[in-house]
Amino acid sequence: MTTQVQVKTYLNYINGEWAACSANKVDKSINPANKNEIVGYVQSSSKEDLDAAVAAAKEAQKAWRKLSGAARGDYLYKVANIIESRLDDIAEAMTREMGKTFPESKGETARGVAILRYFAGEGMRKIGDVIPSTDNEALMFTTRVPLGVVGVISPWNFPVAIPIWKMAPALIYGNTVVLKPAQETAVTAAKVIECFAEAGLPAGVVNLVTGPGSVIGQGIIEHPDINGITFTGSNAVGKRVGQGALARGAKYQLEMGGKNPIIIANDADLDLAVDGTISGGLRSTGQKCTATSRVFVQADIYEEFKEKLLAKVKELKIGNGMQGETWMGPCASENQLNTVLSYIQKGKEEGATLLYGGERPAENGTEDGFYVQPALFEDVTNDMIIAQEEIFGPVLALITFDAIEEALQMANDVEFGLSASIYTKDIGSMLSFINEMEAGLVRVNAETAGVELQAPFGGMKQSSSHSREQGQAAIEFFTSIKTVFVKA
Repeated sequence: MTTQVQVKTYLNYINGEWAACSANKVDKSINPANKNEIVGYVQSSSKEDLDAAVAAAKEAQKAWRKLSGAARGDYLYKVANIIESRLDDIAEAMTREMGKTFPESKGETARGVAILRYFAGEGMRKIGDVIPSTDNEALMFTTRVPLGVVGVISPWNFPVAIPIWKMAPALIYGNTVVLKPAQETAVTAAKVIECFAEAGLPAGVVNLVTGPGSVIGQGIIEHPDINGITFTGSNAVGKRVGQGALARGAKYQLEMGGKNPIIIANDADLDLAVDGTISGGLRSTGQKCTATSRVFVQADIYEEFKEKLLAKVKELKIGNGMQGETWMGPCASENQLNTVLSYIQKGKEEGATLLYGGERPAENGTEDGFYVQPALFEDVTNDMIIAQEEIFGPVLALITFDAIEEALQMANDVEFGLSASIYTKDIGSMLSFINEMEAGLVRVNAETAGVELQAPFGGMKQSSSHSREQGQAAIEFFTSIKTVFVKA
């Protein structure tokens, strides 16, 4: 006799209370490593639920903004400690819901803890400057004031780090928050919000509403009482967010796609470059906005680099992210898998040569998951679809070049400008890359993926709305400057 495990239903969190949505409707969150496993049920909310959350946030903001930065920081420290104590539980939910490996999930959750502690400390930093006045009997200075209610729309690929790096600065600077996570990872989001609830934040300061983007996401865009919207996701949706926010005068922040290049010069440490290419391009199954996608290799080292890369990629273990030997898990959903497979097919049709992978794996235990082998293409030209459009999967396009100037020109010849890296020992090549690369994040002798939490993060061109997240730069979006003139 087998015992059936009870699958939990996760609720919305509105005005300090956990509650089912008004429509009494739920969606199931499934494990991409095994489509037959239900991770949990999450609310499929309506605009009525969003309205309740926004009303709660608007009311709570009146008192929250009056707390000192230090007092708000104390709450964030408490949340950080609670998440740290539940790190394995949250990380396991992330792996089961999104597919990335358990070590990656633990690392991301730990990063969320560090972000909270960083922004807790920001509550004690200055928020203005004294400015000389032409009137010698007057005092003139600036201060910063919160926007009010901030709508957070977060993606499925970093279901802990991204919501936290949006929520933490919003909260420390006196805003209240309504979070709409991706429905695919709403269980993980609920577990994070449980930590905020346990920390005792006043009712309405943080609210969670799960549901379809067409209802809850669109509702956040249009809601007259949401003063700022911070979004990470696709370019198509991001543009709708920006247009909708602009139409009603709300502040908005968009972080969107990337088509990130890595340049391997002929003087590079090839073993280091191979490791950086694999880690940057294939970890998290390539589902990072900063993931390496185009690999530009100087012609006279191309064959050697290719052989080293192939040898290492062939060693990668694909499987369930909860299994210790797994290096790469599944795509996060069936839709994402089909998208990746369609791009691999387009690459073949365009005349690129598939060196390795790109198929559904045949290993035992992968038949019920959304798995795909890493795909390596060569004979790629920079005008091919696989070299121009974001795939968001484990697909690497190898392109040769003769001179660094040529590589930079091709690297810049896309609509995106999020991250880029170069492997070289030549200071001239480094400086050319730093000065000429059209990307918000450039890295030398390091992979394209990742940014430290204390540093500004954002892209150029179509990769962002040109604002920056994280670090001290976060204050620019989540506050407005108020200039004060005082005369006795």
